Amino acid sequence: MSQSRPLKISVKNAEFQILLALRTNRSKRSQENEVFVEGTECIKQLIGARWEITRILFREGVKLSLWAESVLKKYSKAKQFEVSSGLFLELSEKENPSELIVTAKIQRTEIQNLIPTNHPFYLLFDRPSDLGNFGSILRSADSFQVDTVFVLGHSIDVYDPKVLRASLGSIFHTKLVFLESVPSLEMFLKKEKDRCNLQVIGSDSLGKESLEKTNIKSPVLLILGNEAKGMSVHLQSLCDLILKIPMRGVVNSLNVACAGSILLWEVTRNRTNHEV
Repeated sequence: MSQSRPLKISVKNAEFQILLALRTNRSKRSQENEVFVEGTECIKQLIGARWEITRILFREGVKLSLWAESVLKKYSKAKQFEVSSGLFLELSEKENPSELIVTAKIQRTEIQNLIPTNHPFYLLFDRPSDLGNFGSILRSADSFQVDTVFVLGHSIDVYDPKVLRASLGSIFHTKLVFLESVPSLEMFLKKEKDRCNLQVIGSDSLGKESLEKTNIKSPVLLILGNEAKGMSVHLQSLCDLILKIPMRGVVNSLNVACAGSILLWEVTRNRTNHEV
């Protein structure tokens, strides 16, 4: 049954503490399998991707737009809370909070459930350590139609609110697969190489091959190394090719999200209509 009227949060009760923990605590997000989302665009993308909304919060005494009212009406089965202004501002990470804050169940993709395609386009990020970088590369992965993004090893929490904002909500449309170890990746690569002749391409400022002299296209898996340490030696050994992006300036390397976006565009540019 849907609730007939919103619940109120005017003190730091148990529900408030749960909400605050979902925003700030990785362990709580994992335990509850929920994500904390604010920002109109992020919420719109969440809705578009059909994630299950569990809570909707709005600020007491603030007139809502027609869009916000429509969200409350559409998701009447979700818990709805009218939050006092001070507590709403405390929950929000934004200087100018959006009308709504929501929580939603995380949708996970397991490697064994991936649906094979003839010309797969995969991206692997090795132990990402920067929230903004990861959100930015997710945004590029969505723009250039990457089929699956793999995250290898211990990394940042990809469901941190800063990642969601940096991705502009594209994370909700992304198939994310988490790999605990390199052996699990090796098994997947062997299977895909046998199935579709997948090529594995790494990126490194010291790579032997230059991007401007190489035509990269799907089926492919691109590997981006950790921001500080680059690709591990083991990952390098799995690459068929390690590319460098030619640099003309004094600084000899790019931010990983920028470098990754360039490589993703190159694959997309070279994809023919029958490959998409």
